[in-house]
Amino acid sequence: MRRIVGVVIFVIGVLLIALGALKMVPGLTPQTGIFGVLIGAVAFGISFIKRPEPGPAAPPPLSPVERVTGSFFEPARVFENLRWHPRWLAAFVTIAICAAIYHVAFVQRLTPEVVALAPIEKTIAGGWIPADRAERVKDEAREAANSPIARIIGPLTEIGGIFLFMVFLAALLLLLALIFGGRLNFWQALCVAMYSSMPVIVIEKLLSLILLYIKSPEDIDPIKGGRTLVKADLSILFSPTAHPYFYVLGGFLGLLTIYGLWLESSGLRYTGEKISSASAWTIVLILWTIGLIFALAAAALFPTFVT
Repeated sequence: MRRIVGVVIFVIGVLLIALGALKMVPGLTPQTGIFGVLIGAVAFGISFIKRPEPGPAAPPPLSPVERVTGSFFEPARVFENLRWHPRWLAAFVTIAICAAIYHVAFVQRLTPEVVALAPIEKTIAGGWIPADRAERVKDEAREAANSPIARIIGPLTEIGGIFLFMVFLAALLLLLALIFGGRLNFWQALCVAMYSSMPVIVIEKLLSLILLYIKSPEDIDPIKGGRTLVKADLSILFSPTAHPYFYVLGGFLGLLTIYGLWLESSGLRYTGEKISSASAWTIVLILWTIGLIFALAAAALFPTFVT
């Protein structure tokens, strides 16, 4: 069944590439189809990875509702159960629903045109788009933003991006767990990625949704606000214009970040085998450091997006 889903997404991606190249659908570009092809290929590829057998000593699997709610209140119990029954779909569906709802609400609140033009204007300000092409690029962005298909593609693209990120994160967790002498298979690693990220994303999106309708649209950054409006980190202490690197660093030091790291380390300890608390924390801090380095590099390459 999972293999069929990957094939269907891949075929849809190919069709979108063709429709985008022929410009048969307003607002549809070949890049959207390429993204769909990538998601389908990844889903098809991981379907060949063998799932572990629970064995006769395995406890009964928790229900999807128990796994989702338990991730907030008793994560150790959930991760211990996921060691025997590595089922990740409930967490992903929860993440996808929250991300899609916030994405739709955010675009409607700020208007599609404002959201679409914000990164274009930053790119123009950074000199990445020549001045003679700027107006044409803006017009194309306006046309794409106001097309009906953009309202559908936007949330789906975000959900697809989350899926690819989770698969990539699971691969890194698996690799680092093996390096540190632990035992972890890919599906267990994917469960750690999903169920450690889900509570953070749910809290972040729900709080952001409330702030979205409390704050004036003029006070919301159409680029940064698209991910979250919650400022529970040290970036509030620094000006992105005067101190861009401290601003980026501060964004990696927050309550939700620490909560997510704790969930991730707990997931590694209880879902994997032969992974001590010290090894689990070392792994998640290595990943945190890698993310910080990439963020600082992006700030150096694209300073206009930070400011």
